[in-house]
Amino acid sequence: MIFNDVWSWEAEWMKSFQRFGLVILIGVGCLTSVDASDNWPDWRGPTEDGHSDATGLPLNWSETENIAWKIPIHDEGHSTPVVWGDQIWLTTATKDGKTLYAVCIDLNSGEIVHDIEVFHPENPQGINSNNTYATPSAVIEVGRVYVHYGAHGTACLDTNTGEVLWRRTDLNCEHMQGPASSPVLYKDLLILTLEGTNVQYIVAVNKNTGEEVWRYDRPQDIYEKIEQGVYRKSYQTPVIVDIDGQTQMISNGALMVTGHIPETGEVLWQVLYGQDSTISRIVHGDGLLFVNCGGAPNRTQLWAIREGGSGDVTDTHVVWKMTDDAPHQSSPVLVDDLLYLMSDRGELICKEPVSGEDVWTERLKNDFGASLLYADGRIYITSKKGMTTVIEPGRTFNKLAENELDGEIWASPAVAGNSLLLRSKTHLYRIRNE
Repeated sequence: MIFNDVWSWEAEWMKSFQRFGLVILIGVGCLTSVDASDNWPDWRGPTEDGHSDATGLPLNWSETENIAWKIPIHDEGHSTPVVWGDQIWLTTATKDGKTLYAVCIDLNSGEIVHDIEVFHPENPQGINSNNTYATPSAVIEVGRVYVHYGAHGTACLDTNTGEVLWRRTDLNCEHMQGPASSPVLYKDLLILTLEGTNVQYIVAVNKNTGEEVWRYDRPQDIYEKIEQGVYRKSYQTPVIVDIDGQTQMISNGALMVTGHIPETGEVLWQVLYGQDSTISRIVHGDGLLFVNCGGAPNRTQLWAIREGGSGDVTDTHVVWKMTDDAPHQSSPVLVDDLLYLMSDRGELICKEPVSGEDVWTERLKNDFGASLLYADGRIYITSKKGMTTVIEPGRTFNKLAENELDGEIWASPAVAGNSLLLRSKTHLYRIRNE
C-alpha cells in the first residue's frame, strides 16, 4: 500500500510536472510565434512598411525552378496573403461579388485547410474592371484572422476551426469602383477605412466582438466643396507609427492626410492636398512621412511631410513634393538612407529622402501595382505581367535577377520564413531555394 501510495503520488507529480512543462513549452512557442519573422500579419508585413528580417530567400525562380508548391485559387482576388505560423490566409470572390470567401492554405504542403463562404451580398456594388470584390488584404494574429470586403462585410474567423466569430454588414459607403482599403490591427482594435462617394469615415471596432469603439468622419465642410462624389473617395490603408514617443495612426484619405490617436480617433494634425483615390501606403523615416496624395496615375503626387505638429500644418510641414512619376498603386520602401518608388508605368526611382533629389532612375518593362519588398538585403519589385525584378539597394542601379511566372500578379509579395509567397490571378506560389 505504501509503495502504491508513493507510486501514485510520484505518478501524479510527474503528470503535473509534464502539464506544467507543456504549458511552458506552449507559452514559449507562442512567444516565438509572435516574435519570429516567419509571420506576415499585414498587407505590408509585421512593420507595415514592406520590410522583413528573413534570410535565405530565393534570388532566382521560374515555373520550373525553386517552386516549393503552386496551387490554384478559385474565383478572383487581389488581396495579399497573410501568414501566421503554418497558415496562409487570403480572400477571394466570385466575379459577380455574390459569394465572398476566406481561404486558408497549409504553408508546408500547399493544401487547402479551410475554404469558407463568409458573405453572400444580395446586391453587390459595381466595381472597376481592374478591381475585384476581394482586393482588401486580411490581417491575422494568433488564433484569429480578420477579413474585410469593404461595404460588403467584415468578419472575424477562428483560424483553427474556420468558425466565423462575428460579422458586420452595416459599415457602408458607395465605393463606386469597388473596395481596396485593408484593415489594421492595433491592440484590441480593428481599424477600417470606408471612404466612398457619399460618406468618408474611419471606424475602429473591438476586435473580439465587432462592436464600434470610435468613428471619425472626414470634415464635411471640406468635402462638400468637391461637387462630384467621385473626387471624395479613397482606397488607402492607414499606418501605425511612433512619432516623438507617441503612437499615431496616419491616414492619407481623399483631399487630406490626418494624424490620429489610435485609441480614440482624435485628430492631432492635418495636411490638405486636394487629391482623391489614394492607394499607395505611407512609409516613414528620417523624421518624415512619405505620403501618397492620390489622383489619377498621370497626376499622382507624393509629399514628404515633417513629423510632429498640431492642427493644420499644410503651410509649415510639407518639406518637398514629387509631382512626376509618383506611384499611385505601389507602396514605396525606405532602405537605410534611400527611398525607392515604383510608378504604375514602370519608372523605378531612387531618391534622397530628406531632400527629395533623385539619385537614379531606371525604366522597367510592364505596369506595376504590387508594393515593394525589402528582405534579405534585396528589393523585390513585381510587375502585373508576373515578372519580379530583384535589385541591390544602393546609389547605383544594380539588377540582380529577373524572374518570370505565368499569369498576372496584382497582389503584393509576402514572406514566410525563408520563402516568398506570390499570388497570381489564378494561383498561389511558395518560392523557396530547393
